[in-house]
Amino acid sequence: MRTNEFPFPSARSLQRIRVFVLLFFIATFAQTPQAADRVLRWGADAEGGAPFAFADPENPNRVIGYEVDIVQAIANEMHRTPVFVQNAWDGLIPGLNRGNYDMIINGLEITDDRKNEIAFSDPYYITYEQLVVRQKTHDITTLEDCHGRKVGTLKFTLAQRLLEKAGGIKVLSYDDDVNPYIDLERGRLDAVLMDLPIAIYYGQPNPRLKFIGQPFGRMEYGIGVRKSDPALLTEINRALRQIIQNGTLRIILEDWKLWNPMMASCLKVSVTPQYPPSAYETFLKNSQRDMPLRERIERYARFLPLLGRGAIMTLEISLLSMALAVVLGLALALLKLYAPTPFPRLAGIYIEAIRGTPLLIQLFFIFYALPAIGIKFTPYIAAVLGLGLNYAAYEAENYRAGILSVPRQQMEAAFALGMGSTQALRHIILPQAMRLVIPPITNDFISLLKDSSLVSVITMVELTKVYGQIASTYYDYFGTGLIVAAIYFLLGLPFVRLARYAEKKLARERRVTVRAPERQAPSS
Repeated sequence: MRTNEFPFPSARSLQRIRVFVLLFFIATFAQTPQAADRVLRWGADAEGGAPFAFADPENPNRVIGYEVDIVQAIANEMHRTPVFVQNAWDGLIPGLNRGNYDMIINGLEITDDRKNEIAFSDPYYITYEQLVVRQKTHDITTLEDCHGRKVGTLKFTLAQRLLEKAGGIKVLSYDDDVNPYIDLERGRLDAVLMDLPIAIYYGQPNPRLKFIGQPFGRMEYGIGVRKSDPALLTEINRALRQIIQNGTLRIILEDWKLWNPMMASCLKVSVTPQYPPSAYETFLKNSQRDMPLRERIERYARFLPLLGRGAIMTLEISLLSMALAVVLGLALALLKLYAPTPFPRLAGIYIEAIRGTPLLIQLFFIFYALPAIGIKFTPYIAAVLGLGLNYAAYEAENYRAGILSVPRQQMEAAFALGMGSTQALRHIILPQAMRLVIPPITNDFISLLKDSSLVSVITMVELTKVYGQIASTYYDYFGTGLIVAAIYFLLGLPFVRLARYAEKKLARERRVTVRAPERQAPSS
């Protein structure tokens, strides 16, 4: 007999349900944190170039380097999964303290000033400085010979401090490892002073350059962690000692041609290499400058997916930022023109403060300074807010100029027709002002599209950052630069066309066809 009553489950079924629910909660609330703890997030700048962490010449979507191998070896000892987090080099320490990643490994020298900010592991690499000059230079053999000369180096490094301390040297500091050697080759510099690993990869392979002088200086690279993570630091040091004892570290260094007498002395082993520098030879093969046109085109084709993702990120950030700028800019303009006291003054202060300070400083403030008072944004949100809030000040002035350009009699006529202030603004003033501000707003969007390249300083990987990573890997700033410039042009072109179309649609003037009067037949 059928019944509408729901059958009550048996005791065995209830037991199975309880077990299932218990397992579900264990999986959700117990295993998830453990799985999260098993991830080791590490920060570095892939634009810095070889041999630290850089885009794989054979597969630009992958990051390789001797420090990538070291992280993998350490993570294996810690039974964790390494996850790479891109960050501009000069923002690595603020990003670490902000919590963007668990540790830094990117040729970071252990110095007293950095020890005040973060904690360092035991050194994983010890090296020295190397002076590089052109092959035809014979009057520079030591650092003292560089007095009165132009010498290039990397920003915020021991090499820069040594050059400045020497005195009498024109020091030119760079953000990347590649361009100093390019400028040296082209005669813009007289010498370059860099860490030995950088000189091996970007100075030594160039037949127009040569190493000069004896090695000097001593620097130790360490892994940086937050001072509030002593347990992680202990775990990293334990793993580091393990890969030293089992020979993994030496194998990695020899594979990338980085084994040197200082490391051999520190580890108390033979200075003679035991393994071929396979990774170094592969790098030289893939980064050669002279190649047939067909191979070069094939290489550019491999870049396209990576550049495409960067272009999409650039476009997303630009569109959202401009939408915020347009809405907030209009609100600021209306507050400045029509709101009661003190809102016009506050709007004016905001506009002048934003226009009077660099966008880069504003991005740093939003991303790195605000977390100190408990306000923390993701890199994506921080990028949109930084660009949007900045350009809102400029859009406010565009709107204000457009509104004030509408004749005052238009508002008076609206009042005469019985309209209120809000109705007059909405139906009479703003439509006419919009027609006037479309060209400057379009120009601002194109500028914002290009200024979006600055968000790379807050860990965003957009089109310009991808360009830097690829160009520093292949020594190809010209060909890759043309491709990136074309992408920027194509991104902005539709909006220029759309703006011109909107101008025509909103234009008050219309062409009117005037018919000639018909002739009347003469009267009889």
